[in-house]
Amino acid sequence: MSVSDKVEVELMDIAYSAPEKATEFSVGYDIYSAEGQCIRPLDRKLIRTGFKLHLPVGVEAQIRTRSGLANKHGVFVLNSPGTIDPDYRGEVKILLFNSGPTPFDIERGDRIAQMVFAYYLAPVISEDTAVSYTRGEGGFGSTGINDIKLDKVNDI
Repeated sequence: MSVSDKVEVELMDIAYSAPEKATEFSVGYDIYSAEGQCIRPLDRKLIRTGFKLHLPVGVEAQIRTRSGLANKHGVFVLNSPGTIDPDYRGEVKILLFNSGPTPFDIERGDRIAQMVFAYYLAPVISEDTAVSYTRGEGGFGSTGINDIKLDKVNDI
C-alpha cells in the first residue's frame, strides 16, 4: 500500500488560518487560534482552530507544544503529543494547560501549538506468549546507570 504525502486542510471560515511552517526547514506547522480565550492558572481550555484535516491513511498529525509558550508562559498542550487520526473529520481543537502563575490570554490568530506529521505502523495484534529476553520485566530505570554500577561492584 502506498501512502500519499498530500494533506488537505478545510477552513471552516475564510477568516481562519491554515497551519503553516515558519521557515523552509521547520518540521512543525504553526497552528493559529480561531478564538480569543483566557486560561486561568492551573486550568485548561479546549481552543478552536477553525480547520479540519483530511489525512491519508498511514499518516497521523501530532499536536505539540510550542516551546516559546512553554518557556515564557508555562502554557503547553496537555495531552502532548495529541494525535489526529486519518479518519477524524471534525475541527482540530487544541487542549492547552496554563501551569504558570498568571492568567494567559489568547487572541484570535495567535500561534498556540504546532503540528507534525508522521507515518505510523498499524500492526495486527495477535495474542501469544511473549518471547523471553535477558532484560525480563524490569522497567522504570531498570537499565539505568545504577544497574551498571551494581554490576561492576558485583564483579569485584
